[in-house]
Amino acid sequence: METKEFFNKKNLIAIVGVSSNSEKWGWKIYNSLKSSGFCVYSINPKYMQINGDACYPDLKSLPKKPDVVITVVSPKITEHIVEECKNLKINKVWMQPGSESEKAIIFCKSNNIDVVYNACFVVDGLKNKVDD
Repeated sequence: METKEFFNKKNLIAIVGVSSNSEKWGWKIYNSLKSSGFCVYSINPKYMQINGDACYPDLKSLPKKPDVVITVVSPKITEHIVEECKNLKINKVWMQPGSESEKAIIFCKSNNIDVVYNACFVVDGLKNKVDD
C-alpha cells in the first residue's frame, strides 16, 4: 500500500493517546505534526487540553471526522479504536510501533481500512516527502 496519501497536509489527523508528558511519543507526534503544518486533533479521555488545545475523549467527540487516525496506545485499545474507525467510516489508520496488534491489523484489512504498522509516522514518514 502507498503511504504517501497519509501525509497529505490537507488530511485532518486524529492522534489517539496524546500525552501531556513531553517525554512520551503521543506528545512528540502531536507536536511534530502541528509544527509541520498538519491540522491535528488530540484524543485522550484523561485530558481536557494539551498545550492549550482542546483534547477529546474519543473519535466520535471530534467536531469533524478525521481522514487519518494515528494510534499511540496499547494494542488492546487499538483494537477498539479500529472498530470505532469502521463505525465512523474512517479508512486510514497508522499504528505506531507498540500500538499494533495482529487482531487490529486483520480487522483493518478485512474492513477496507488502509493500515500502516511497524513504522513511525514521524521518524519513518515525515522524513520522507510530505505533500503540500
